[in-house]
This record gives sequence, structure tokens and C-alpha cells, in this order.
Amino acid sequence: MSPANTILILADDDPDDRLLTREAFEEAGYQGTFQFVEDGRQLLEYLDHSRKSLPGIILLDLNMPRMSGYEALSELKADQALRRIPIIVLTTSSADEDVLRSYDLGVNSFITKPASFQELTEVAKRVIDYWLETVKLPPQH
Repeated sequence: MSPANTILILADDDPDDRLLTREAFEEAGYQGTFQFVEDGRQLLEYLDHSRKSLPGIILLDLNMPRMSGYEALSELKADQALRRIPIIVLTTSSADEDVLRSYDLGVNSFITKPASFQELTEVAKRVIDYWLETVKLPPQH
């Protein structure tokens, strides 16, 4: 799957963070589709309705209303059809307990949101390089 054909979905309740993350990925050269949801419940609903065109990667904030990133992560990893989608936690937290809990629930990577747009763009470049250009993602069915 080429990076341009990969769908990224960002689950984050903060509209400014959603906008900045999209802009950072575009600045970093991402040309694929970027989808947004505001919480874990919307993420699961989106994925349930999109079974034929699942995202290649999920970027997941931890602290969201209605359903947290932890709850969504737990449900995603329990679902046979969704558990292989790589999930990258992208959150403001750097607390060890959040890192440990995320990995215990099956997250593939944990990234603390950087303070500046330039640093976020660098993170986006690394995500693109590793997750979209280096590793082989599971086929979408």
C-alpha cells in the first residue's frame, strides 16, 4: 500500500489539535486521506461503517469525552476485524502509567505531542517514514 492510498484517522476531541496534526502531516508530505473523529465512540462508529475501507493507521488521543482512548483501544484490540490496524497514541501525556497502560492494551506506538508545530511536523515525518514507507501494513479487507 502506498502512502498516498493510506487512510489515517485521528481521534482527538480538540479541534485545534486536529487541525495542527493534519497540517503537520501535510507539511511532512502526507498526501493520503485524513479522517477525524472527536472521541472513541465516534471512532468505533466510523470503523463499523467503513469495514471495506479501513484506515491504515489510527492516531489516538487518550483523554476524550464519551469514550476515552483507553476504552477505544481495548475495544479495537478485542475486535478480530480491527485488531491489526496499527494504533499510535498521540497525546499530551508523558506519564509512565499512561505509557504502560497503553502498551498493556496493545498500542503499537506511544508519542507525546510536541510543544511546537515544527516538532509536530518532525514527528509526522517520522511516522510517515516508518509506518507508511518502511513497514508493511496488514492488507485491508
